[in-house]
Amino acid sequence: MNIKMLGLLVLAGASLVTGPEVLAQAPSSQPVAGNSGQASVDRDIQLLRQDIASQKKQLIAANLALTDAEATQFWPVYDQYQAEYMRIGDAKVVLIKEYVQNWGSVSDEQALWYLQRSQNIEESVLELRTKYVPIIKQVLSGKKTATFFQLDRLIVLLLDVQLAAQIPLVQSQGH
Repeated sequence: MNIKMLGLLVLAGASLVTGPEVLAQAPSSQPVAGNSGQASVDRDIQLLRQDIASQKKQLIAANLALTDAEATQFWPVYDQYQAEYMRIGDAKVVLIKEYVQNWGSVSDEQALWYLQRSQNIEESVLELRTKYVPIIKQVLSGKKTATFFQLDRLIVLLLDVQLAAQIPLVQSQGH
């Protein structure tokens, strides 16, 4: 599988990321889903995140040429990395859900608070990658370590672009 196919597969999977973000595009006069609707959205988000994580692992496996010995050592480390990454993703989901819930009435102060939290999340991702470079370097060569992080970053960037396209700009809320 080449990088173009990788990008297409990620974009195809990410095109499903339209759950709560679509609510933000609805006029503020329409009611937001109640508790049962919210539980359904939460369940859908969780299932989608699990599916994307599975697809991400498959894409990395298909594009990172590992020997059997390397794979035996790498995949447990990857799973640990991904679990930590998902915790950061939890914070991102919370932020997006709060933004969606408040969209249409976001104040200047809230907008800046959302921006700060978003930047903190991005910093957490960078810190996680920085933490795992030497850990993965212990089980893979330098080239394969760099390739893993290239693939990881490419997949995440493609997902982030797709997600960002679904989230309306703060200033478009009409205030």
